[in-house]
Amino acid sequence: MPKIVDHGRRREELVRTVWEIISRDGIEGATVRKVAEAAGVSVGGLRHYFDNQAGLLSFAAQAVARSVAKRISDHLLDPDLQGMQRAQLILEELLPLDDNRRVEVDVWLACLVRSHVDDSLAELRHAAWPGERHICRLAVASCHGLPLPDRLEQEFTEARLEGQAMRLHVFIDGLTLQTATYPHNFTPQAVRQIVHEELRYLIEATH
Repeated sequence: MPKIVDHGRRREELVRTVWEIISRDGIEGATVRKVAEAAGVSVGGLRHYFDNQAGLLSFAAQAVARSVAKRISDHLLDPDLQGMQRAQLILEELLPLDDNRRVEVDVWLACLVRSHVDDSLAELRHAAWPGERHICRLAVASCHGLPLPDRLEQEFTEARLEGQAMRLHVFIDGLTLQTATYPHNFTPQAVRQIVHEELRYLIEATH
C-alpha cells in the first residue's frame, strides 16, 4: 500500500523547522537544503510546500500570521474575557513573551526587513500594516466595550477611536522591536505591566 502522508502534520513540522532556522541563523542561513536536512526529508520532498528561498520565507511568514490570528480569534470568542483583560491578551500575542512567540517575532521581523529588497515578500509588507492596525482596533474596541468585530469599521469612523488605535499601533510596534532586539532588558512580567499601563492610560484619557 502507498504510504499515507498527513500533510497537515507535515506542514506544522516544517513550520517549526523553518522558524527555528530563521530565528537561529537569520534569513541568509535559511536555505531549502538546510531545512530539508533539519527536517529529515529530501529537497524534492519540500516542493509541495516551497521550492526556493523566496517560497520558504513566504511559507514561514504566512504561518506566523495564521498562528497569531488563531490565538487572537480564540480570545475574541472566549465568553469569559472582556474589556481591558481581553485587550491585554490580544496585544500580548504580538510580543515575544515566551519561546514560541519569540521565534514568531524573530521570523516576522526578519521577513519584513527582507521585504524591502525582495519583491516576492512585497505582499507581506503591504498586508502587515493594515493587519496590525486591525488588531489594535480590536484592542481599543475591547477596552470600550464596543461590538466585536461586526461593527468595528463603522465605529472607527470616529476620529477619537482611530486616534487611539493609531497610538496603540505605534506603541506595540515599538515595544515589539525593543523586546525582540534587547530581550535581556525586559522580563515577561515587565512587558505585561507596560502593556497594562498603556491600556489603562488609553481608557483614562477618554474620561
